[in-house]
Amino acid sequence: MPQYLTPGVYVEEVDSGSRPIEGVATAVAAFVGLAKSGPLNEPTLVTNWTQFVTSFGDFMEGSYLAHAVYGYFMNGGGVAYIVRIGNEGDSPIAQGELTTGSGNAKKAAYKIEALESGDSGDKLSVEMEPKTGEGASDDAFKLTVKRDGKVEETYEDLSTKPGAKNAVKVVNATSKLIKLAEPTTGAIEKVAKATVSLGGGGGSSRPARLEPADFIGDAAARTGLGGLEAYDEVTMIIVPDAMSAYEAGTIDLEQLKAVQLGIITHCELMGNRVAILDPPKGYNAQLIKDWRMEGAGYDSKQATLYWPWIKVSDPLSGKNIFVPPSGHVAGVWANTDNTRG
Repeated sequence: MPQYLTPGVYVEEVDSGSRPIEGVATAVAAFVGLAKSGPLNEPTLVTNWTQFVTSFGDFMEGSYLAHAVYGYFMNGGGVAYIVRIGNEGDSPIAQGELTTGSGNAKKAAYKIEALESGDSGDKLSVEMEPKTGEGASDDAFKLTVKRDGKVEETYEDLSTKPGAKNAVKVVNATSKLIKLAEPTTGAIEKVAKATVSLGGGGGSSRPARLEPADFIGDAAARTGLGGLEAYDEVTMIIVPDAMSAYEAGTIDLEQLKAVQLGIITHCELMGNRVAILDPPKGYNAQLIKDWRMEGAGYDSKQATLYWPWIKVSDPLSGKNIFVPPSGHVAGVWANTDNTRG
């Protein structure tokens, strides 16, 4: 029995045993930003940092998304949706060409392109192997697609000739990694074993063009923030790359405000989620107060603004850098929800 030595109001919690209604997790973050690879404008569920790296790549120059997601999980976050935005055509695409024969008799077989832009395509290799055995024809072959040496896709009984088994037709209809194009030098007369590693996709995956509409998106087209309207479990919205776009000069201060007002509007419309906003970099306490009250003039029960930026170690440069605080704060929120309720 506790002893109360001074007058006052005290609260003592007593476990009543079984609970008729169990609490459910209310801290599910959704991140919108730029990544090395992965599906565009498609909310993707990840539950740890490894899953994020597998789907979207790791840290990328000119983007704060990976830092935010890493901070989220390291601070106790457990469930997140990732929406990768940008223009796929702005990034280089890894390519290669399968050839048959050798020396002067060497001929192009198929031109190959990775479906994902950026350096993720550089990890792919394609192997063509003629089908052998009784009854095998010269046009029959097997195609194997590997990522980092690991087999990801295999296509048996393909053919260089037109028809249901035509290699270009089959692969382009089903592959999640590559697309094929017929050679421009004429038909393949006889298949030979060949392997090619794709290359040329190692440029920056950061889009050259970015506008507020890319962040806000469209609910009907399921792009940007609009694509999250169908996910009722989301309770936090984090858009760290609004700051990287502003720093890079892709959007100006007025467009940055438009993005953040769009995030607030989205949260108010949904009613069950909160926007965790970032301030511009380098503001002191007085400047951030002026920004909040006069510069931006945000006023919403569905949004919160955190300051200052957080110093973290950057794996790309090996130095300490400052990053927007929203992702780390979301992790603390999620951890509190999981441990306290």
